[in-house]
Amino acid sequence: MTNIYGVLLEPIVTEKGTDERARSRYIFRVSQRATKIDIKNAVEESFHVKVVDVNTVMVKGKTRGAIRGSFGRTRNWKKAYVTLEPGKKIESLEA
Repeated sequence: MTNIYGVLLEPIVTEKGTDERARSRYIFRVSQRATKIDIKNAVEESFHVKVVDVNTVMVKGKTRGAIRGSFGRTRNWKKAYVTLEPGKKIESLEA
């Protein structure tokens, strides 16, 4: 992907994500087509920080309740764990 603005969709703010921030790790929802290198470049250019490591996970969609005998399903999506240099933060994501 060449457009960095289509790579990072949103930061994920959860209790686990807050604990990860203490270790300079941030969690983002990213495009399914984004590679680890795309994610690294997007975070570095968007937030002006140095990325050390990127781990990605494909999250399977959940099956939802029956409506008139058929089940619905949420979409699959991709999650990225981004590790920064020790002691560095993304100030705009800190609460």
